[in-house]
Amino acid sequence: MGREKTLLRLLSCGSVDDGKSTLIGRILYDCGTLYEDQLTLLAKETTSEGLPDFSCLLDGLLAEREQAITIDAAYRSFSTATRRYLVADAPGHEQYTRNMVTAASHADAALILIDALRVTGELLPQTKRHSCICSMLGITDIVFAVNKMDRCAYSEQVFRSIEDKCRALVAPLGFRNVFCVPVSALRGDTVCSRSAHMPWYTGPTLFEILEGLEPPTRTEQPFRMPVQWVARSTDFRGLSGTIIAGSVAAGSPVLAQPSGVYSRIKAITTFDGSPTTAGAEDAVCLTLEDDLDIGRGEILVSPEAPLETADHFAARIVWLDETELQNGRTYIFRLATAEAQATLTEISSALNLQSMEEIPAKSLKVNDIGMVKLSLDRPLPFAPFKESPDLGGFILVDRISGNTLGAGMIEFALRRSHNIFRHDFTLDKRAYAAQKNQTARTLWFTGLSASGKSSLADLVAKSLFAAGKHVYILDGDNLRQGLNRDLGFAERDRVENIRRASEVARILTDAGLIVLGTFISPYRADRLAIRDRFNPGEFFEIFVDTPLEECIRRDPKGLYKKALAGHIPNFTGISAPFEAPENPDLHLNGTKPLEALLQDVLRFWESLK
Repeated sequence: MGREKTLLRLLSCGSVDDGKSTLIGRILYDCGTLYEDQLTLLAKETTSEGLPDFSCLLDGLLAEREQAITIDAAYRSFSTATRRYLVADAPGHEQYTRNMVTAASHADAALILIDALRVTGELLPQTKRHSCICSMLGITDIVFAVNKMDRCAYSEQVFRSIEDKCRALVAPLGFRNVFCVPVSALRGDTVCSRSAHMPWYTGPTLFEILEGLEPPTRTEQPFRMPVQWVARSTDFRGLSGTIIAGSVAAGSPVLAQPSGVYSRIKAITTFDGSPTTAGAEDAVCLTLEDDLDIGRGEILVSPEAPLETADHFAARIVWLDETELQNGRTYIFRLATAEAQATLTEISSALNLQSMEEIPAKSLKVNDIGMVKLSLDRPLPFAPFKESPDLGGFILVDRISGNTLGAGMIEFALRRSHNIFRHDFTLDKRAYAAQKNQTARTLWFTGLSASGKSSLADLVAKSLFAAGKHVYILDGDNLRQGLNRDLGFAERDRVENIRRASEVARILTDAGLIVLGTFISPYRADRLAIRDRFNPGEFFEIFVDTPLEECIRRDPKGLYKKALAGHIPNFTGISAPFEAPENPDLHLNGTKPLEALLQDVLRFWESLK
């Protein structure tokens, strides 16, 4: 029996129409890696020059026809005499950078195509972006294939100029091996064999480079297995997942993080039976000697080498959404099988793709790469991405749509994660509320400017105060006179304004007060984040739904008049959006008289008791 062939996971990427599919097709054809009875199909697909169309080869022979823009990278596998390849052909369009990121996170090496005709000065932005992402994601070997050399008369000067630019680009990125090779994917020059058209190139062919690459070997690491799901029956409880590092055996001690409970492995079950040991990349179901409350999101580790646990990280991120990344926003944070709420506390910098320097930034646009700081609502075990992509790579997910917004790599835990602890005082919110003979709650009035929020809250406060309640109005305009006076009205400032206001509301609620918050708070995601800061039954959203036309007619402060004249930028309802609540706790018709609205709110208040 022959030795098992080494698997190389190869990422193929580059800008649109640089020739990725044609190049991979040429490798398949020239290197004889296809079934012989399929090769005759080539005669049916030719280019305008009468040459075999190797991009059609990939589609027809592998039955994986892809559209010009794909939802995911197209994965294709083939073998040579000495190696197996799994090739991820990532879309070249800039708006599909997310697919390239996904593919790169599982690759050992990267093949970046460059169209020799399109590099007239600087390298294209996608070439720079893809190179940076490959470095960020821990790819150690990168190959630049300068394609379409036949279209530029096989010019050595053209190739050397592009080669110099490529090597200068990746010099600070820390790759283990960097290769540059001139090719013509269409005609086969220097793909799998030497080219008589380029005698000046004496380096290896592209195929020789790929065959010579050695996938990074996993260094011996302690045992780690994220729990993916729990298998239960009347007399069985197993923890299922894939071992991502190390090995484990029956009788081995294990620690579950972040819960911190210990046990020993009682038995190992796989699809093939019940082995006594299992190692990295094995999918297993582990039963423990103790019946412990361990579920999805926990990580089983060796007790002798526990993971670091933290709730505040510095991370590099690739932003993938059309809506800009803003300070103060809260997202779903997914790391391995764990999930938490993450608030962006700082955008430290963005990468300038022209100079390859980190520059100050207040936001990140789609496909931008930047350094950020994230605060989680609970500590999670992790490893820096460079040590373990599985335990250091995360995604940010929109809390409303469920869309993936960004892909990140943890660089390190911030010191505050280890030095700041919540102190539990003797007097808590229940004690403060009991002293006041009331239940502490926050009623959050949201709606357009001039919808009647503040006037209504004032009437509600007077009514509750007259009934002996301890109540406080937290008003947006008033906060901007002091705590939030440093904030403007751009989206990032609005997000931070509401974040600070919600923290004040939560503190006042903890003090046992009834808080009436009156804020436009135009974004659903921010209002959802506010609700999450409170315990169930403490926060209630009241939507004062007054049509824009009526608000403009009222205009008590003359703001709409100025906004319509273009004198106030970013004005909600005119030049900035208002995302109306979809399921408020109380939906009010803002055109009704204030006294009628007051009675609606008081009836709602009474229903809460």
